[in-house]
Amino acid sequence: MKSPAEEYFETARAMLDRARDANMDVIKTAGGLIGRSIANGGVLHTFGSGHSEIIGREIIGRAGGLMPVSGIFDPGMGFSENVVGYGSRLAERYDHTNGLHAGEVIIVISNSGKNASPIEVALYAKEKGLTVIALTSVAMSTTAATVHPGGKNLHAISDLVLDNLGVSGDAIVEMNNGSLAGLPADSSAKAGPTSTLIGATLLNLLAMETMTWLRDNGHELPVVRSQNLPGGMEANIALSKRYRTRLSKLIG
Repeated sequence: MKSPAEEYFETARAMLDRARDANMDVIKTAGGLIGRSIANGGVLHTFGSGHSEIIGREIIGRAGGLMPVSGIFDPGMGFSENVVGYGSRLAERYDHTNGLHAGEVIIVISNSGKNASPIEVALYAKEKGLTVIALTSVAMSTTAATVHPGGKNLHAISDLVLDNLGVSGDAIVEMNNGSLAGLPADSSAKAGPTSTLIGATLLNLLAMETMTWLRDNGHELPVVRSQNLPGGMEANIALSKRYRTRLSKLIG
């Protein structure tokens, strides 16, 4: 009998394989859009409310990733993500400080696709002329009722959609507690989330596809180097100067 950890690993690995295959057409299309934007001096933006912010931060200012990536961060860590108007204010404030420019791309991350803040950030960006890529569980975003007064979930207002193939509740292993003292025999809970694992992989695949487009079209690759390698920090400081007023995480 497989342990819960073994079941999680095998199931998540199979989901990751399926997610890669299911999203490659969108990743190739999005990689070209982001590549053209970066070639024209643009920046890629991310937003994720609550735990989804971790996924957005995965591709910001990291060794081996693209330098011109910036994040809209929620100081409330998702506490107010369903307060209508809060996401619009976050986007507006970021726009004033870092800039959301027409022709650029933003990735908006919400596993459920129902919460107000990510929807409002996406709508604000669309009004500014950005291409919006949703990273969500399509199974949840198409079934969970949105709390936003516009009545649409994230996938329905986005230009492109990356599907993490997540299940409802974002957990894949049934943990039966019936053998524990004091609990009903049929007591159980789901464990083992997959949205971060798969979401971060999809964004790294997207970054690689963007770099491939830039390389194949004769453009320089604005890649962050490891500061732990000789000359890495100096190269990053020089490269980051091109985006001095645009990035949420500066180097040097």
